[in-house]
Amino acid sequence: MPTGLFLCRTMGSQYPPSLRILLSALILVYEISFILIFYFFVLYDHQRNLDIYPVFQDVNIMVFFGFAFLLTFLRRYGFSSTGFSLLLAALAVQWAVMVDGFLFHFSNGKVRISLQSILTAVMSIPTVLISAGAVLGKANPIQLILMALIEVTVFAANRWIAMDVLQVENHLSLMYVHLFGAYFGLMLAWWLYHPSLSQKAEKETSKPASHLFAMLGTLFLWIFWPSFNSVLINNEGDKSVAIYNTYFAIASSTVTAFALSVATNKDGKINMTQIQNSTLAGGVAVGFSASSIQHPWIAITLGLLAGTVSVLGSVFLQKPLNTYLKIHDTCRVHSTFGFPSLLGAIAHTILTIADHWGGSNQSHWGYVALMGLGALSLSIILSLVAGFITGSLLICKLWKAPPVAKYFDDQAYWEFPHLAVGY
Repeated sequence: MPTGLFLCRTMGSQYPPSLRILLSALILVYEISFILIFYFFVLYDHQRNLDIYPVFQDVNIMVFFGFAFLLTFLRRYGFSSTGFSLLLAALAVQWAVMVDGFLFHFSNGKVRISLQSILTAVMSIPTVLISAGAVLGKANPIQLILMALIEVTVFAANRWIAMDVLQVENHLSLMYVHLFGAYFGLMLAWWLYHPSLSQKAEKETSKPASHLFAMLGTLFLWIFWPSFNSVLINNEGDKSVAIYNTYFAIASSTVTAFALSVATNKDGKINMTQIQNSTLAGGVAVGFSASSIQHPWIAITLGLLAGTVSVLGSVFLQKPLNTYLKIHDTCRVHSTFGFPSLLGAIAHTILTIADHWGGSNQSHWGYVALMGLGALSLSIILSLVAGFITGSLLICKLWKAPPVAKYFDDQAYWEFPHLAVGY
């Protein structure tokens, strides 16, 4: 028997047989449950037009393609990064349509869904993919599926409270998606921490091909981010302003990422991981204020600040998080999404107050700013609490968590014989 084939069979047998049954059963049970719920409760709303279909495709490509490839930087985890992202997104979007439908579109015993409903559901999915990035390589598909269903549910509840109680606009409620996903994921990473993660393993490193694929994801996210920030804004003038501001902010964070990557590198070279992650910070940060910023220099400044906190967070906070707080953030989601989103929410509040300071209706805008801070606090608290509870559930032995030796390794889950020979 060829050595490569022998090694492949030997190493492949370490994949727990019971997980195969459990994973198949879990997916099929969920899908059959979805079919039953859709059969009894869901109808199509044919009154809505399809004018938003092109921009819906922009967001769809961004979520299913961009986020998936952004996670492919690990040298031996490319199949899992893209494959599990597709699985999670496909399952989660169905669940998100139903949860959002029951919370926002339920009447006369039925949920009426349209292309707008599906779009909103797709825009909720980055929470799941961002959180998956924090535990990338350390959780098996079963754990990730359970994480996705819980997180989508809690995030939908977060949006319902923000919109119904705090009177936050629909498009603003979805801008918390990055913040929620980051802090939810960090709590999962805390539960899934293992002492061996304090030292970077060989399988946790990258190779040129994996970096190129991750950069491809970054480029697709970069291109489509203006659509993500503007698609749910109804007023045409505000929508165009949101597109302009997002474009300028993400361009600014890109050049800032290059400048600071060189400045913080001891050899004076550009760090590809920082470029992949921090170039997107401007798009994350400006999402809250995209439709209200009336001067391009403000958007550019916000992008510069977002790129700065993203790179500096990656350089100076990644190691303390791992060493002292026992949070191993595989994809640095805190620096890429958490910090910039937090900055953007605070900047939105400041800009709201500044734009109307001295006006005749200060009390109203003060109330709006206060509700914005309330929505920010709500998202942080709910994401941390829900992440903590979910993490405690994911460590249950029933889910057959992968052994540390199988972290960051496609071989535990995928069939491709060449792995055994020099992969």
